[in-house]
Amino acid sequence: MLKTSLIFVGIAFIAILLADLEVSTQHPWSEMGRMVEGVFTPDLPVVWEFKSSLLNTVIFALCGTFLGAVLGIGLAFFFQYMPVRLFCAFIRAIHEIFWAFIFLPVVGLNSICGILAIAIPYAGIFAKVYAEIIQESDQQPLEGIPNEAHRLSRFFYGVLPVIYADTKHYTAYRFECALRSSAILGFIGLPTLGYHLETFFTEGMYSEAATLLITFYLLIASLKYWLKPRLAPVYIVLAFVLLSREVSLSWENVARFFTYEILPWPMRRQGIRDGTYAVSFVAIPLWEWVKEIWLEEAWEGIWKTVVLTQIVLVGTGFFSLFSFPFACCHFAGKTTSRIWHYLLIVFRTTPEYIFAYIFLTLWGPSMLPAVWAILLHNGAILAFLSSNNADLVQLRMDAPLKHINRYFYEILPRIYGQFLAFLFYRWEVMMRESAILGILGIYTLGFYIHSAISDDQIDKAILLILFTAILNMGIDSISQRIRKRLKISTKLSISS
Repeated sequence: MLKTSLIFVGIAFIAILLADLEVSTQHPWSEMGRMVEGVFTPDLPVVWEFKSSLLNTVIFALCGTFLGAVLGIGLAFFFQYMPVRLFCAFIRAIHEIFWAFIFLPVVGLNSICGILAIAIPYAGIFAKVYAEIIQESDQQPLEGIPNEAHRLSRFFYGVLPVIYADTKHYTAYRFECALRSSAILGFIGLPTLGYHLETFFTEGMYSEAATLLITFYLLIASLKYWLKPRLAPVYIVLAFVLLSREVSLSWENVARFFTYEILPWPMRRQGIRDGTYAVSFVAIPLWEWVKEIWLEEAWEGIWKTVVLTQIVLVGTGFFSLFSFPFACCHFAGKTTSRIWHYLLIVFRTTPEYIFAYIFLTLWGPSMLPAVWAILLHNGAILAFLSSNNADLVQLRMDAPLKHINRYFYEILPRIYGQFLAFLFYRWEVMMRESAILGILGIYTLGFYIHSAISDDQIDKAILLILFTAILNMGIDSISQRIRKRLKISTKLSISS
C-alpha cells in the first residue's frame, strides 16, 4: 500500500509542475472580504422570493432519483452480463451536466431535461451498487427457498429482507447527491437554485448568495428528519404532480436529433448541401474529422483533465488524512469533534461546481480554483468516512497516549487500507468533476464540450462527451484493479 501511495504522490508532483496554478486577479483578498461579509449579513427574504427554485431543486432530485433507482434495480438483475455492465459504466461515466447538454437541443430548458440528466447516470450508479450489495449479502436465507421458485420470489423472500437496510441507506445518500446535482444544473439555465446563485455571484450580491447556500445546507441537514421511507412514496407522487407541465416535446424532433443531427458532419455534409438530407458513410473525410478534433481539442482537454485529476486525487488524500483526526473521538474532544463534523458537512454538501465558481471569482481562471473545489468537496467526504471508521477502532490497553504516536502507530495503520479504498473509489468521480469544471473556463474537456455546444456543433460535442466517457471508464477500471490487487474494500468493517 505504501509503495502504491508513493507512486501516486510522485505522479501528482509531476502533474503540479505541468499545471497552470497561477492567481490572475489583482485583489483576491478584498473580494473574499466581501464574500465573508455576505455570509454574516444574509438577505433572508430572498428565500421566499425564490421558493419555486428551491422546490424545483427538490422535485428534480426526487424524480431523478426515483427513475434512476427503478432503472437501476432492473439493470442490477442482469449486471452479471458484460454488455449490461459496460452499458451501466458508460452512462454513469457521463456527468449530469453533460447529459443535460445532450438533452437541451431536444427538450429545451425544462423539467424533463433536468430529470433525465439526473436519472440516466444514476441508473448506472444504482445498478452497480445494488448488484454489489446483492452479491455481498448473506446467501443463507436462499437455502430455505425451493430452487424451482421464481426468481422474483427468491429475491423478495430471500434477498430483499437482507439487503433492505443497505439499499435504503445508499438510496438516501444518493438522493442527497441528487439535490447537489439538481442545484448545479441551474448554472446551465434550468430553474433550480444554481440559476440564481450564478446571477448573485456574477453581480457580487454575496448576501443573497449566502442566503441561498445556507438554505441549501439546511435542506441537506434536515433530510434525516423528513426523508422517511414510509413517506417516500408520498413525496414521489407529489413531485410528479407538481412537476412543470410547460414542456413542448416533439417526437419527430427527438427522432431527428438522435438519428441525424448527432451524426458527424462529414456524413451529413453532402445531404445538407444538395437539400436531400441524406446520410453517406465517407470513411476518409470521417477519419479526418475525428483526427482534427482529437489533435486540436480532445487531446489537450484529456491531458489537462488527467493532470488536474491526479493533483486532486493526492491532494484529497492529504486533506483527508490531516483533517479526520479533528472529527475522531480518539483525538478530539466532543466540542472540537462536533464543530469539525459540521464543517465537513458544509464542505461535502457544497457542490464542487459552486466551490469552483467562488474560487474563480477570487483567483481567476486557472486550475487552482478547480483543484481546491474538488479537493474540499471530496476531501470532506473521505475525512467524514475515515473519522467514522476510526471511531470503530477499539484502542489497546497499551495504546500510545500522545496523539501523534496514536495516529501513526495505532489508528492510521488500521484504517489506511479502507482509506485508500474510499480514495480510489472516488477517483472516477474526481475525473468527471475535473471534466465538467471546464465549463467555467478551465481548459479541461468540459471547456471544449461547452464551446462546441455554444457553436451549435452537436456532433463534435457528442464525440467529445464520448471521449470523456471512455476516459472515465478507463479510470474506473484501473481503480478497481488497484483495489483488487491491494485487497481493499469500501465496506465499513474493522477488526480490532
